[in-house]
Amino acid sequence: MNTMKCTQCGAVGLETGFIEDAGEHSRGFARWISGPLEKGILGGAKRMGRPRWQIDAYRCAGCGHLELFAHHPA
Repeated sequence: MNTMKCTQCGAVGLETGFIEDAGEHSRGFARWISGPLEKGILGGAKRMGRPRWQIDAYRCAGCGHLELFAHHPA
């Protein structure tokens, strides 16, 4: 737990976690990618040359609200 405050209910002490990505060829965690979504010829997202950031997730034990932050390059 930490001293972060929930923006929904005001409870203090959000639980640290992450968003899982269980898709094919995934690394097991989701990342935030800069720029609007552009689809390639096969329907997947174009990602080449775009910065990727690790998504840190925090859950409020009181109301279940999730707070997401992208602070660290992935």
